Amino acid sequence: TVQSVILEGSLHSSGSRRCTLIATHDRSGMAGRFDVAQGLCRVLGSLRLQHKLINQTAPTASDLVVKQKQDRGETIGQKAFRAILLLGAGVSGAIGLSGLVHADEAEHGLAPPSYPWPHSGILSSYDHASIRRGHQVYQQVCAACHSMSFVAFRDLAGVAYTEDEVKVMAAEVEVEDGPNDEGEMYLRPGKPSDYFPKPYPNEQAARFVNGGAYPPDLSLITKARHDGQNYVYSLITGYREPPAGVSVREGLYYNPYFPGGAIAMPKMLNDGGVEYEDGTPATESQMAKDVVAFLSWAAEPEMEERKLMGFKFLLAFSLAFLQVCYYKRWKWAPIKSRRIVVDVVN
Repeated sequence: TVQSVILEGSLHSSGSRRCTLIATHDRSGMAGRFDVAQGLCRVLGSLRLQHKLINQTAPTASDLVVKQKQDRGETIGQKAFRAILLLGAGVSGAIGLSGLVHADEAEHGLAPPSYPWPHSGILSSYDHASIRRGHQVYQQVCAACHSMSFVAFRDLAGVAYTEDEVKVMAAEVEVEDGPNDEGEMYLRPGKPSDYFPKPYPNEQAARFVNGGAYPPDLSLITKARHDGQNYVYSLITGYREPPAGVSVREGLYYNPYFPGGAIAMPKMLNDGGVEYEDGTPATESQMAKDVVAFLSWAAEPEMEERKLMGFKFLLAFSLAFLQVCYYKRWKWAPIKSRRIVVDVVN
C-alpha cells in the first residue's frame, strides 16, 4: 500500500560515503515530507566540511618537534630580551628614585625616627620630673637665643614647681614696665603673671646677632613642626660631620634632620653640660629627652586634663548606653512576648 522512493546523495570529496533518504508517499501520488530531506542536506554539508578537514595532511612527529624547538627558542629569546628591558628599567628607576629621595632629604630634611614618649599613650600623663629638668635645660642652654613668649611663670606652678618656687624664680628676672607718673619706662622684679623674658628686643636684633638667622620661638615648636617631638629630639642630637661630597659654608653646621642640611645653630648639648638638681646624669640624650618633654608640655599644657575629660565622657557614655539598652528591652519585652489569639469562629 505504500511505495518508497530512494534518494541517494554522495559526498563529492571522497565518493565513498553515501547518505540515503527515504521519502514515503501514499498511493495517490501526493508529495512526501521533503522538509526532512532539507534537514538531511544540511547535515550532508557539515559532514563534507569535516571530511575535508580530516583528509588534510597531518604533521609528523618530527615536524612537531622542530616547531616546538623553534617556539621554545623564540620564547627564550623573547624572555631574555624582556628580562633585559625590565632590568634596565628597574635600574634606571632605582637611580631616579634614589635621586628623588636624596633631593627630598636635602629639601625637607631626613625623616626622624619614632621614639616611645612616655606621655604619648591614650591615658598617659607627663613626666613632671622630666618637665622640671627640661625647664632647667631651657634656662641654661636655650634661653640665650630662643624665646617662649606664650608661657608665663605661673604656668609652672603645680606642674614642675611650687608656688613659692615660682615667685622666687619670677623675682629673679627684671621686667620692663611703665610708663610711670613721669612717663618713663622702668624695670621692676618679675611677677608670676609675667611671661618668660625674650632674649632680643626684636627680630632685627636677633638676626643681626645670629648672622642673619632668626631663632624661632619655642612655645609651640612641637606643634609647629611635623612630628614635632621626634623632630626636635633628632635635630638637637643629630649633629655630625658632613659626608663626602657635601660642603657646608662657614658659619653653618651640618644636620641631616634640618631642611637643607645646614643649620646656623651649633651643637648645644654635650654630656655634663647641665647639673641637674635631682642628681640625674646629664647625658646628651637625657637632656634632649627632658627639654623635649618640657617643650611638649608648653605646647599642650591642657593635655592631661583633656585626656581625663575624655575618659570621664567615655565612662559616662558607656553607662548611659547600658541603661538605654536595658530600657529598650524592658519596654519592648511585653510587646514581643505577648500572645495574639484569633477567634475564627466568632
